[in-house]
Amino acid sequence: MNQLQAMRVFLNVAETGSFGSAAAKLNLSNAVVTRYVALLEEHLGARLLNRTTRRLSLTETGRLYARGCRQIFDQLDEMEAGVENASRMPSGELRIASSTTFSLQALTPLLTLYRLRYPSVHLAVDLFDGSVNFIEDGYDVGMLAPVQVNSTRVVSRPLLSVAAVAVASAELTQEHGSPTAPQDLRKFPLLCLQTDARNPTLRFTKENANECVSFDPVYAANNLLMLKQAVKAGMGGAVLPQTMIADELAQGELGQILPGWQVSGNEFEVALIYPGRRNISAKTRTFVEMAIEHFGQGVSL
Repeated sequence: MNQLQAMRVFLNVAETGSFGSAAAKLNLSNAVVTRYVALLEEHLGARLLNRTTRRLSLTETGRLYARGCRQIFDQLDEMEAGVENASRMPSGELRIASSTTFSLQALTPLLTLYRLRYPSVHLAVDLFDGSVNFIEDGYDVGMLAPVQVNSTRVVSRPLLSVAAVAVASAELTQEHGSPTAPQDLRKFPLLCLQTDARNPTLRFTKENANECVSFDPVYAANNLLMLKQAVKAGMGGAVLPQTMIADELAQGELGQILPGWQVSGNEFEVALIYPGRRNISAKTRTFVEMAIEHFGQGVSL
């Protein structure tokens, strides 16, 4: 038995919660994954997993062993990263997790610059509207809203913060009237992201005044671009990133709701996410450095 491989397989089963998920992640068959875990349990003389037809769970011994395996593989990753950094030539595949809206608007120029500088690195980008298991799914770097990241053991570095604007189509305000105070929004059709749908609230400030408005959304989407299209179609008003709707505002296709008030507490943030290890790989380190340099020069979302 290759004990190191068996440990890696078991750790993936423990972290993903199923043999099938671990098999898919490691590109192995379910039978091979099951066999590795069985051999490891036989070698240790202890049961690591509780198996039923419905669920899989770790025994107390399994939890302790998984924690030890994670420490060992983190140390191996640090050693390999140290060797790679010593060569100072980033190479291999860089797995990137990024929010959909940010990627479609601003990521491609950065990826192009990175590939020009580091042609030996191959980029693989996955887009997300919801949460991301960053470490568990093996990503090297992320450009995500902080609330999207489920994983611990990561560094989250603020990268961009974009002002939020409450907007609606001209047709909608003609039909329902233009709100003159935040409380008027209670009678105005509003849209929101699905992540905000459980407790939808808008906060507005004006000089020394602060207003908070709860509402019942007529439509909720898990993607800002879908939300924007619904606003343009006249379905309702919504809070969107200012840079996403700058053209529509300039052309009069959309108008600001309550122009004398500022939306408060709804800024759209993007953070740079990477593993919280002392030695990260050269490809991750160079991408992080370039992203900070690129967006530090005022590139907008």
